[in-house]
Amino acid sequence: MFGIISAFVLAALAATSVEAHGYVQDVVIGSTHYTGYLPFSDPYYNPPPERIIRAIPGNGPVTDLSLIDVQCNGYSDGGVVGTQPAPIYATVAAGSQVALNWTTWPASHVGPMITYLAEAPSDITKWLPGTDAVWFKIAEAGKTSDGKWAATDLLTASDSIYTFTIPSKLKAGQYIVRHEIIALHAASVYPGAQVYPSCIQIEVTGSGAAFPTSGLVSFPGAYTADTPGIVFDVYNNASAPYPIPGPAVWTGGNSRD
Repeated sequence: MFGIISAFVLAALAATSVEAHGYVQDVVIGSTHYTGYLPFSDPYYNPPPERIIRAIPGNGPVTDLSLIDVQCNGYSDGGVVGTQPAPIYATVAAGSQVALNWTTWPASHVGPMITYLAEAPSDITKWLPGTDAVWFKIAEAGKTSDGKWAATDLLTASDSIYTFTIPSKLKAGQYIVRHEIIALHAASVYPGAQVYPSCIQIEVTGSGAAFPTSGLVSFPGAYTADTPGIVFDVYNNASAPYPIPGPAVWTGGNSRD
């Protein structure tokens, strides 16, 4: 077993060699901070720390959109279907904000930031969505009219913190938050877009009854080489609007949305 000092030494060494990528390192709900899954230190603890974010192999991307890896940045080998569930979850009231603290994001890796939810039909600490169409989009940010990207421009301006709101009328239950950056610096051809997803386990409370009846997608499946915004030349289309991939944002206006 590695000691605490050894684990942090390994983390520091790994970070210096792969510093061009990133992941969600902290989640803030109300006044509570939840440390994210730390791929360069968590695996070396025995027992490993309990996290609300499902484990990721490192800070690198997924580029093959046909792989289950694109769901939560988990593994598709070794019998793990997409990712292992995390052992715990956070509680958040519908209508509340959730703040995600990313590691320092490289300036060259411009692109959108997109957030989905999927309702767990059973215990979220054991549930694997597989390839079912269970995901609906609740937030997105792409490129502003004056050419600023959600990543990296807006993310850097907010000190690497991205904030979204749980729909206020969403029905109570356990959900996976699938949050991602899609880096477009090499997306002029497919495969080139780099997907950096994180899956966060939450339990939503409240008296809402709203839930989407359309616009549900699967991962893999939601994005292909033909999806608008997956192939996009950020250098030759610097002044062009950017089409954010995926379905329309579900706002949760009423129970029949």
